[in-house]
Amino acid sequence: MSTVVIYKSKYGSTKQYANWICERLNCDIFDAKDVKADDLLKYDTIIYGGGLYAEIIAGVTLITKNIEKLKDKKIIVFTTGLTPIDVRDYYDDMVIKKNFKFDIDGKIKVFNFPGKMITSELSLVHKTAIKTLKKIMKNKENPTDMEKLLIDLCDADGDFSDINLIDELVEYAK
Repeated sequence: MSTVVIYKSKYGSTKQYANWICERLNCDIFDAKDVKADDLLKYDTIIYGGGLYAEIIAGVTLITKNIEKLKDKKIIVFTTGLTPIDVRDYYDDMVIKKNFKFDIDGKIKVFNFPGKMITSELSLVHKTAIKTLKKIMKNKENPTDMEKLLIDLCDADGDFSDINLIDELVEYAK
């Protein structure tokens, strides 16, 4: 069974997870910018990884726009972001609804991993977006628990990646 890992990474944590997964599965790996949907047809299992930006998985349209072409493949998507694992259920539902305009049950398995946010490495656009988000959330009269969490996440600074978290994905891919 042939497997490929494709990733789109801006700050490096998605690429790190992709490399870890590739090492465990001993498979091919490509940056998404170097791959077209037709390149994926020779693989039985396709693993796509992208960072989360406002619940949107970077570059996942490579999979979603080509789902009919890839329908006979085992498709796995993983994301990297800052949302803590203990509140992932709520957040994951939003991510799936925003990224997959079709029922993914039986078609795509999604995994989510903590990534990194090194404030000094962020682009001006992302620094501005985070500052704006924090201001909006702080100005809410009665913020929800998720909104309070977003305020805290705006101040996150560090690498939260963990190789041990890929075990379930690797087992599922096998």
